Amino acid sequence: MIKKKVLIVLGGNSKERSISIKTGQACLKAIKNLGYKVKIFDPKLKSFFYINKIKPDIIFNALHGEEGEDGYAQSFFEYLRIPYTHSGIISSMKAMNKIVSKKIFLKNKILTPNFTIIEKSTYKSSSLYSLLKKGRLKFPIVVKPSNEGSSIGVKICKNIKHLKKDIRKLFYLYDTLIIENFIGGQEIQVAVLNNKAIGAIELKPKRKFYDYKAKYLKSAKTNHIMPANLIKIQYKKVLQLAERAHKILGCRGVTRSDFKFSNDKFYLLEINTQPGMTSLSLVPEIAAYKNISFKELIKKILLDASINK
Repeated sequence: MIKKKVLIVLGGNSKERSISIKTGQACLKAIKNLGYKVKIFDPKLKSFFYINKIKPDIIFNALHGEEGEDGYAQSFFEYLRIPYTHSGIISSMKAMNKIVSKKIFLKNKILTPNFTIIEKSTYKSSSLYSLLKKGRLKFPIVVKPSNEGSSIGVKICKNIKHLKKDIRKLFYLYDTLIIENFIGGQEIQVAVLNNKAIGAIELKPKRKFYDYKAKYLKSAKTNHIMPANLIKIQYKKVLQLAERAHKILGCRGVTRSDFKFSNDKFYLLEINTQPGMTSLSLVPEIAAYKNISFKELIKKILLDASINK
């Protein structure tokens, strides 16, 4: 059998570049062990069109964040007609844009925290109180960019003074922000692989919340509880919710859905179409509990590679 050539696309231009490189390097080792020929490609260094010169049989998308999981990279892969892993253009766009995905969740009766949207071009700090009241928002309140991953730019505000200050800071970098109710309770994350939820993990961060450092630094000492500390009926329900969200958005391959469980209710915060594959990443940890090795996990993702999705 002729060995297929896999191109791992990693790095990129987003604020999650360093994590993408770690994901790509971990996947590189696994894909080599599976017997494929492997090359890596970094779109920060060369245009996506250069991929055509490499002539890969499959693209393994290891990008995170802007241009990697928002439909941008996927549009190039579709144009080049090369089968690629993970979700397609439209589902990636929907999932990355938290405003769009939250509206889809609500339309499909999946709970998400109450929220409102503010635009840099029309925002007036004097109207913030009425905006919060209209959106049924109460402190503590979360403010965040509408299209970032890995908790980048997420701020938790205890009062109106802090909220105004954080909005001003974020508007230096972003044009559209989401303000939503902070939901306490348990932090639950669910992995879905090829339309099937494989497990739920609970996170207990030592930091104020499960932020970028809690996700990626061992020194943050976030406690991982696998399986999540839920009774059987609750555990089953959160798996079903993650599966539904994955299918509603039209996702493919692997996704990770972030939930909060409070007052006997699950609130879906977001769905990640390009979850990390680093040594601290949650999807490999959930898969391992289900006796799916990292190598087998990558194989399953690769076998789902396609176009026209």
